[in-house]
This record gives sequence, C-alpha cells and structure tokens, in this order.
Amino acid sequence: MTSVSELSAVLGEQAGRESADTFYQRLIQAARSGGGRLLVVDMDGKVQFDTFDEQCGTRLALSEVHTLLDGEKESDYGFHQIDNGTQQAPSVFDPLTGRDVNRTWVGCFASALISGGERVGALVMIDSVQETVDSLTNMRDRMLGIFGVALAVVLVLAAVISRIVTRPVAELSAGIERMSEGDYSRRVHVPGRGEMAQLAAAFNQMSQQVHNLDEARNQFVSNASHELKTPLATMKILVESMIYQDDMPGDLRQEFLSDINKEIDRLSSVVGDLLTLVHIDSHKLRLRREMMVFADTVRESVKRLQPLAKKRGQEISMEIADACEMFADPGKLAQVCYNIIENGIKYTPDGGKISVRLRRMGRDAVLEISDTGVGIPAEDVAHVFDRFYRVDKARSRDTGGTGLGLSIVQQIVRLHAGSVTVQSEQGKGTTFTVQLPVK
Repeated sequence: MTSVSELSAVLGEQAGRESADTFYQRLIQAARSGGGRLLVVDMDGKVQFDTFDEQCGTRLALSEVHTLLDGEKESDYGFHQIDNGTQQAPSVFDPLTGRDVNRTWVGCFASALISGGERVGALVMIDSVQETVDSLTNMRDRMLGIFGVALAVVLVLAAVISRIVTRPVAELSAGIERMSEGDYSRRVHVPGRGEMAQLAAAFNQMSQQVHNLDEARNQFVSNASHELKTPLATMKILVESMIYQDDMPGDLRQEFLSDINKEIDRLSSVVGDLLTLVHIDSHKLRLRREMMVFADTVRESVKRLQPLAKKRGQEISMEIADACEMFADPGKLAQVCYNIIENGIKYTPDGGKISVRLRRMGRDAVLEISDTGVGIPAEDVAHVFDRFYRVDKARSRDTGGTGLGLSIVQQIVRLHAGSVTVQSEQGKGTTFTVQLPVK
C-alpha cells in the first residue's frame, strides 16, 4: 500500500508534464517492477490507462476507487474475487465453506493522483493474492483435518472411558434389580481398587448378608413351624384317642391328660422363647439396668436348680471369688445363668458333676459353667448358639429342649456388651464362659 501511494505521488507530478505515451510507458515500467497490474482512473471513474490493455474506457466499479474520487480518503484497499479463466485447487471442505474454485482472489490497492495540488484521478494496483489465499486454505484444511482426527480420537476415548465408567454402574444396577426381585445370589465383579470396586465389594458383602439373613429367616420359620407343629400333632392324637375310646380306663385317661399338659407346657415354652427372640431382633427388648451383685444372681440360679440336679444324683459345685457388682438387668442375667446351668444338667448323665465358677478378670466378670456330660462334636461346636440347632435331635426332644435357650443366652449377653463362648470335647464335657463388663 505504501509503494502504491509513493508511486501515485510520482506519477501525479508527471501526469500533466509528459505525453500520454511517455506516461503509459512509465506506468508499464512501474507495473513490471511492482509485479502487478496498474490502472489510472479519471475523476469520472473511467479507466484511462491499463497496463493489461483490457479495460481502457470502461468505468471501474470498485468501492475503493469511488471512495478516493469522492474525496473521503487518500488511499484505500480491498480484496475481491474475479473471473480470469483460471481455477483454484479444490478442497474437500469446499461444500461446507461455499468456496468458489472458478474465481480467483486479487488485492485492489488505490491511491489518489494529485497534480498541481488538485486530485485528478486515482492510481489502482491490482495484484493476485491467490497464492496467499491458497496457503491459508491449505492451512485451514490441515487444521480442520487435525481437528477431525482429534475429534475422532476424543470420541473414541470418551466411548472407552464411558464404557469403563458406566459398566460397573450397569453391573451394580443389574445386581440391585436382581436383589429387588428376590435373587440374593447375584454378585458384582468390578476389577481394580477404585471407588467403584470398593462400592461393588460393599454391595457383594451386603448381598451376602441379606442372602444369609434370608436363609436364616426361612430356616427359622421352618424350624418354628416344626416346633409348634410337633406338640400340636401329639395333642391331637391324644385327644382323638380319648374321644373315640368311650371305655378308656381312668388311669390311661389320666396318663393322656398328663401328656397333653406336658405338650402344652412345651408349646408355651417354645412360644415364650420365640417372643423373646422377636423382641430382641426388633430391638424392642429393653434392659432394666440397675446396680446388682452378679454373685447373688449366680447363687440364686444354682439354688433353684439344685432339686433337679439331686433328682438325677448330680452334684453342683459353686466357687465365687468376687461379688462382681455391675450395672445390668438382674432378670435377664438370671435367665442366662439358669439356661446354661439347666442345659448342663440336661446333658450330663445321672451322677455327673456341674461346676460353677465366678471370678473377676480386669474389668470383666467371668462366669464359667462346666459339666461332665456327653460333650459336643467338634463339627457342631460352632452352631450351638444357632436357633433351633440340636446336636442330638432325638435326645434333645426327650429333655424337652426347644433349641432356643442358648441363642437367647447369646443375645442377652451381647445386649450387655459381653461375650459367651463354648469349649467342648465329646465324651469329656462342656464349658460355657460368659464375660460381662463390671463397673
């Protein structure tokens, strides 16, 4: 633009001094040295000189020229597309950008011609800028190509990452849906150690616990139904025998009534134990804590069971090393002591021995109840606190046990923040150990 302004200043001074041919030759020489096309336009917009000899005498309809002729500017420039018989290199993005490859880009640089202090026209240089446009187009194409490849890579990575992220979520959702339908055996596998893997592990643990709880519930219902059905069936048989035997002897009738009474007691015991467990499971069982002497509770339980032991020729020895004062529920701990000692009496042969020892160890009261009974097989030791579990089912029914006593013992001890364990050897006896916190 600066060269055109300088050239117009020189040519403007020569416009009125030289002949038309001399001025034209000077114009051609300047066009050759500048590498473009020069046109001289008069104040009417008509082309007076054209180094290409194509538009002489025609009116040049360029906004840059009219701006100069109207006196608005001293110089101006612009870019236009023209039809010159050549074609640009096509691009794959032409349909998107609307590029016309049949026209080429040129730059129009115009400057006012001043002669004798007056504006007499304008000097216009038209130069092709197609090479620059082609370079920009190529650069644009490369950038769009790079952007397309980058976009494809991003989409692929997004799809992979989305699959990696959503797959565990889908697994968890499927597992939860299956669990809601009652299938607790479904497990979710999420590899790794991230948060989703930890969540899957927590879900699997919860699912296992729910599965175990569901099985325990079904087993509990089955066992409870069986325990309730057995005495009812026995009573039904006895009552029907009495109904259909009008001439039943009085002593036999009395025996039947006595058996019915025992079955009612057994049924009442089962129902009572079930209600106790239901209250514990539903957290409705409230401990009535007070300051108590645990040793007195142990002595009272032994005293109540002495007649039963003497009836079978058994000996109950008692060793109290500490009073073990504590803040607890006396009634519930009395039930613990009574159940364990009674269990020892039931499963110890006539003439056997039951030992009761109470001592203090640190901040705990330790109650040990040992017997010289038949003992418990090693495979059954881990299940003695399970509900309705019996080591010898036939013998347990003879003793009148419901299979709930030790489960109740364990629940009561846990409510007191204590623990109960069992050690046994078949044929040599069993030892139950209860640990309870003292004040």
